[in-house]
Amino acid sequence: MQVIEKNIDTSVAANLPRLITSLPGPKAKILVDRDHAVLSPSYTRDYPLVAKKGSGALIEDVDGNRFLDFAAGIAVVSTGHCHPKVVAAIQKQAAELIHMSGTDFYYPNLVELAEKLASIAPGAEAKRVYFGNSGAEGTEAAMKLARYHTKRDKLIAFYSSFHGRTMGALSLTASRAVQRKGFGSLLGGVFHAHYPNTYRGTFGNNPEHASADALDYIENILFKRIVDPEDVAGIIIEPIQGEGGYLPAPAEFLQTLQAICRKHGIMLIADEVQSGMGRTGKWWAGDHAGLEPDIISSAKGIASGMPLSAIISRASVMNWKPGAHASTFGGNPVAIAASLATIDLLEHEYIENAAKMGAHIMKLMADWRERHKIVGDIRGKGLMIGIELVRDQKTKERAPDLRNRIVEMAFHKGLLILGAGENALRLAPPLMIDEEQAEFAVRTLDACLTEVERSM
Repeated sequence: MQVIEKNIDTSVAANLPRLITSLPGPKAKILVDRDHAVLSPSYTRDYPLVAKKGSGALIEDVDGNRFLDFAAGIAVVSTGHCHPKVVAAIQKQAAELIHMSGTDFYYPNLVELAEKLASIAPGAEAKRVYFGNSGAEGTEAAMKLARYHTKRDKLIAFYSSFHGRTMGALSLTASRAVQRKGFGSLLGGVFHAHYPNTYRGTFGNNPEHASADALDYIENILFKRIVDPEDVAGIIIEPIQGEGGYLPAPAEFLQTLQAICRKHGIMLIADEVQSGMGRTGKWWAGDHAGLEPDIISSAKGIASGMPLSAIISRASVMNWKPGAHASTFGGNPVAIAASLATIDLLEHEYIENAAKMGAHIMKLMADWRERHKIVGDIRGKGLMIGIELVRDQKTKERAPDLRNRIVEMAFHKGLLILGAGENALRLAPPLMIDEEQAEFAVRTLDACLTEVERSM
């Protein structure tokens, strides 16, 4: 669908978008055609952005158009694109040591980052850290560790969850059928529970009972009729579902789920790949509920764009023997250097800013449900905000077509956003955005919503 929009004139503001060609521009069109000829057709692209360079929350395409990135490279560039301190750390490390493999040898910054991650993980018990390259690898490691430690083989995940696309991680993922279609049998012994939906209700009704209904299903259906809890190695949950629509789990649900895991000796695995590393205004989304998982999986924002993941577990849980699990590239020295610089920036500046800017954005959108008939729900924490679009606020009929249209309209106005779930918009900018950028994004989306509603 082609959308022609009147561009917002922001040429005088250096930290806001500036569009100088139609979209896509001539150079972008050529590269998109070349891409389609040689790249895997499994990649999903919502709009024809051909990025050339980035700085802070801004991306410039090959034609010189400048965009405000409220997707942060899929919630990855937590400190912004090419932060000078992160770039300097990468350059310095690349000149000293690019690779040695931390699974076979030792090097200083590998230990330093592990110590830092252990110190920011919740809970009093000492921690141990395992490094990989991606969120999916983190999921695989967490699954294996839970099985190894408990000597059990069953796992429970949640509907609408996303934990990765490798075969083991995909067995836990229950986001979209297309992600599973055509790949045959997945990992056995995986069961799914219902995630508490405080907007629609866990079973499509009674939103006020969302937590109780979801917990009742686990204890009185799964555990009594399908799988004995004594056979369950781990329960993996996103404290805020990412691909599921930026949907937060209530604190009381997470706390009770943790108590259930403790009761039955089940490993509670928090998938904080998208919600962690300060995005919600705290180190971990689970911190808002006082959660103390047995295993935390982290990636995305951990290294400002360099490929790195980590699982952090209680020391008594990470008891596997040498050779049980490893990764040639996991904990690469250059990625580690980027992560140390990232964590320093998050700790001293950007986690606080994420909380502040997130609250500011939520305040600016506080009346949207009254002003916009297609806005059903606005939710989230910090700079992890979801806006669910509906055709009717009373029936809550999902409106994925309107969501998709707004994503494309925003692109043509210089704002990069993505969808989440069936019909939600996600706002996940770099954690260093300022008020002017936050307000531009809100104004732009407000205008998009108004234009869509006028055309209905």
